[in-house]
Amino acid sequence: MAGWMLVTTAASVTPPAPKTSARRVSVASMVGTSLESFDFYVFAYFSAFFVGPLFFEPLGTAGATLASFTTIAIAFVVRPIGAIIFGYMGDRLGRRATLLWTVAIMGVATGLIGVLPTYAQAGWIGAVLLVVLRLAQGISLGGEWGGSILLATEHASPVKRAFYAAIPQLGSPIGSILSAALFIVMTATLPTEELVAWGWRIPFLIAIPLLLVSLYLRWSIDETPVFREVVAEGRRDRLPFLTMFRQRPTAMAIAAGAALLGIGSYGLMNTYTINYGATQLGYAYTDLLIAATIGALLQLVTIPLFGALAARIGSAKVVAWGALGTLIIAFPIYFILQEANFGVLVALMVVGGILPTMSWAALGGLMNDLFPDAFRYSALSFAYALAATVGGFVPLITGALGVQTDYAWWHPGVILAVMSAITLVAAWAAARYSTARSAAPAEPALADR
Repeated sequence: MAGWMLVTTAASVTPPAPKTSARRVSVASMVGTSLESFDFYVFAYFSAFFVGPLFFEPLGTAGATLASFTTIAIAFVVRPIGAIIFGYMGDRLGRRATLLWTVAIMGVATGLIGVLPTYAQAGWIGAVLLVVLRLAQGISLGGEWGGSILLATEHASPVKRAFYAAIPQLGSPIGSILSAALFIVMTATLPTEELVAWGWRIPFLIAIPLLLVSLYLRWSIDETPVFREVVAEGRRDRLPFLTMFRQRPTAMAIAAGAALLGIGSYGLMNTYTINYGATQLGYAYTDLLIAATIGALLQLVTIPLFGALAARIGSAKVVAWGALGTLIIAFPIYFILQEANFGVLVALMVVGGILPTMSWAALGGLMNDLFPDAFRYSALSFAYALAATVGGFVPLITGALGVQTDYAWWHPGVILAVMSAITLVAAWAAARYSTARSAAPAEPALADR
């Protein structure tokens, strides 16, 4: 009874939501995801210059390099924890308030990395604080994606939700472009000695003004009409994380599988393939990075187009077509990559990026359709976090396969084909899975019982 009274009271004092432009909300969502992506990727690009040498110097060259890779991996491992925490907040307190927390934590953590003392300055204190801040980044990312998708879609009409679900997906290529461009400019203008001495701090300190812009944009928009309706009707769930597994276990598996290609292909193409091309195939690292950046620039056009296509034919179909196309080209692109000039290299990175981008652009719409609104934030966040955790190990798994096969030309294609097949099956299942399940009445939320 007490729980019922609390929900009823909250609903009674909730004022009508002002109408916020769906376009304005989607821009705010996209700017936030761009900041989160920039903060996360800039660490990966610059880690070779400062993490190992400056924070783990006593471990030796090999040990410091391993420690550097570990600091990258731990942020992926803790994403599910962030999904649970912020999923609960998003389903209980609201989408907008939760997203203010996620972007603030990411921005502050990134800025603080830029002022950390090195081992030479403070011993192991800097390394410990670096790990703590990386954990904070990973936890923040665990709650960012699902909330950004819901903020955009729940302000839009049902007909346009698949399109607006694609707009926050622009954050990933934008963050990648900004961080890669910054890396290229700084390595071209600063000597390595200065980059190691102080230059590595600049990209992290830039996060502070970017954070202020993102906070302003998210603060200036309203809570979503869908969540306000959930509050008004007393349908907030006390334990959304448990309810989503009890009511939608199949949908959770489908959502995680559908997300795998869009997330994992980035780690394969933009992390492993760049390293593989430079160390094993003899390409210049800068050429590979430029080719990947050109591919990311193209995504600024293709993601909205694929979002519009999803609004016309359905998100699950677009994810499936992207997965099928990627499966077809998985081996040919790595065969051609063995001997290619810069022009062909760019073409390969573009083709290898466009098809997985179909699955990436329509992912938010597909996952949004799988879950009811009472625990949708938790479900989207956790399913995405699971796929992201697996995706975080894609470069490591591909590298291990490369060692075992003496870097045979087809070894990255195996990983790309497996991810494509999993996402293809998941998209096929999603197209046949109804949230309402033949309009059967949904089980009441715990708050209503």
